[in-house]
Amino acid sequence: MNFISDNQAGAHESVLAALTEANSGSSPGYGEDMLTAAAEGAVGAVFETDCQVFFVATGTAANALAMSALCPPWGAIYCHEGAHIQNDENTAVELLTGGARMVPIAGEAGKPDPQLMRAHITTATIHGVHNARPGAISLSNVSESGTVFSPDDIARYRAVADEFQLTLHMDGARFANAVVASGASPADLTWRSGIDCLSFGLTKNGGIAAEAVVMFDQDMAEQFAFRRKRAGHLWSKQRFLAAQWLALLTDDLWLANARHANAMAQKLAAGFAAHPSIELPWPVDANELFPVIPEHIRIRFRKAGLEFYDWPAQADMTRFVTHFATNSEEIERALAIIAGTA
Repeated sequence: MNFISDNQAGAHESVLAALTEANSGSSPGYGEDMLTAAAEGAVGAVFETDCQVFFVATGTAANALAMSALCPPWGAIYCHEGAHIQNDENTAVELLTGGARMVPIAGEAGKPDPQLMRAHITTATIHGVHNARPGAISLSNVSESGTVFSPDDIARYRAVADEFQLTLHMDGARFANAVVASGASPADLTWRSGIDCLSFGLTKNGGIAAEAVVMFDQDMAEQFAFRRKRAGHLWSKQRFLAAQWLALLTDDLWLANARHANAMAQKLAAGFAAHPSIELPWPVDANELFPVIPEHIRIRFRKAGLEFYDWPAQADMTRFVTHFATNSEEIERALAIIAGTA
């Protein structure tokens, strides 16, 4: 009953089969192969538009490289104070942007407050060359609180970006879960709402090294191939990255995987909500839950075999994450432990 992270899940069997098939014969390197071309086209079809797709191996690389294209070295990147690029990428963003400053913005349930963000940007603008020049806004969908941005939510940040001529990025490490939870199309959650660039991740959703930078702004994409190569993320055998994308996008497997993960999370949420001593401070929109559990109950859970993460955001907060391979038997056992009947 491991609910520590969706990173701890293995690869989907379709991904493994696709890798085995891609391993036969020989193929051109550095993305000049047929699988890469097909996978890039499949990603474009998901978003119903012409876009530039750049496969990379890690989410950190996707985020940091994306920001290097969206924000100059003397610029500022505005994100939620709990955002992954703020707290979990070491200094990769600062390194690849050449020194851009991260500006954390407070906000409820993982969503930066637009008015507070506007105030920060206004102050920086007034200070002129004495402050970092406002350059970009980054949103995480799913957020680091497990909540999901709707197209209307995103449009509010697009309005701020337009007001100050900023770019708008989305960290989509769990983008599939956000699509399923919101009921909106991938297009509506990105470029139609004003997103310029998406870090699109499927590693947490059945892949192994299935990450991509999707550029909806063609001007920004022009030099991105050079940025990817310079950062060491142009794979010589890129067909093995592309094969994973084709496997997961075929017949909407990526959405089916996310739908299952979200459904498992809802079952866990119901169990926590029924416990008189456990609080769920944020909505459970996707596949992450952040129950606040008193220490003596956490000890009991762990002794019974539940594995989860102690979340540092506040005292007694934990994180439970479900994924495509979470099975109903695990959930039933977990619910019995939560209820105290096991």
